[in-house]
Amino acid sequence: MITEINTLDDVATFTRDLVAEGSTVHPDDDFREFVNMTTGAPTYTTEEADMRNLLMERAVEVCEDNKVDVYDFMQDIFLKETGLDEFIPGSGSIVPGAE
Repeated sequence: MITEINTLDDVATFTRDLVAEGSTVHPDDDFREFVNMTTGAPTYTTEEADMRNLLMERAVEVCEDNKVDVYDFMQDIFLKETGLDEFIPGSGSIVPGAE
């Protein structure tokens, strides 16, 4: 998991990290509320959730600083990483590291 976000590339890496963990990605979600759908147990410890919440806050700031819509940006990455871009069109944002 990325530990610091300073660029749009970092935001993209953070989003990919969340997808790799099996998490959903939405800038307004509180990671303390994520639960395992099978067990009902929290997905993250309090410390893990708090770290991800801070990273998400920073991701929003970096996107705002770069005049990029964080929702579209992260959604496009999520769709591509999960293969859902084949079924759900994204915003067409330019995503760093996208092939």
